[in-house]
Amino acid sequence: MIIDFHTHGKLAKRVDFDLEFFKEVIVNAKESGLTALALTEHFNTKNFYEIYETLDEHFEYKHDYYDVNGFKVFTGMEVDAKEIGHLLFLANKESILEIRNQLSDHTTEETFLPITELLNLADKYGVLKIGAHPLRESTPLHQHPAEVLRRFDAFDLNGKDMHVHGVEVMMFAVHEFADMCDVPVVCGSDSHHPIHIGVVKNKLPECETVEDIKRAIRTRSFTSEISPVLHTRIQAATIVKKKMKEELVYDM
Repeated sequence: MIIDFHTHGKLAKRVDFDLEFFKEVIVNAKESGLTALALTEHFNTKNFYEIYETLDEHFEYKHDYYDVNGFKVFTGMEVDAKEIGHLLFLANKESILEIRNQLSDHTTEETFLPITELLNLADKYGVLKIGAHPLRESTPLHQHPAEVLRRFDAFDLNGKDMHVHGVEVMMFAVHEFADMCDVPVVCGSDSHHPIHIGVVKNKLPECETVEDIKRAIRTRSFTSEISPVLHTRIQAATIVKKKMKEELVYDM
């Protein structure tokens, strides 16, 4: 299985979920060599539940993923912590929706839950917990105590951060940070546009459930790959995304 662990199915938080846009994401993911992705839309995005309601109407859900014409879309979300930091949660759909229900009163900066409470909630539901872009200046995780950081199943070597700071620089920094915590590193594109998807890949044994993925990460039975055209594709996606957002503002 070849998977991207950090993707978004919407152009931006404030827009509605668009099935045709999502299908374009999947087409580009397939063309980039992926066979699966983790759909980690922001938990406080506009109409979060609409995403899953729409996918339920059009695709079969089995094990812990939607089968989109033979392509696996594992269910998840990206959550904000009170002390700063983003967490990627992967779990079966029912668990993701139940956790989201429990976070309904904690979707703004003033009400975000502390990171330990989020990790406790995740553990209650058997969630795969990935620390998103752990060294990003705006949402760092490195300031948290070591005992908290060691609770993550993996850290995110993030496509956007590699584009900004350089691939080699971020690879060294994130792996050094993760090694201090004895936590594996997986790759996530952090894509919000189809052009962006597939700039990173993680190759695992074939997985049907999130528990299968957790086992592969825990035993480090995976390899990761960075596209040689990461910068070109992310730059192109950034330009197109900006133009599309400007048009959305004009329409509204």
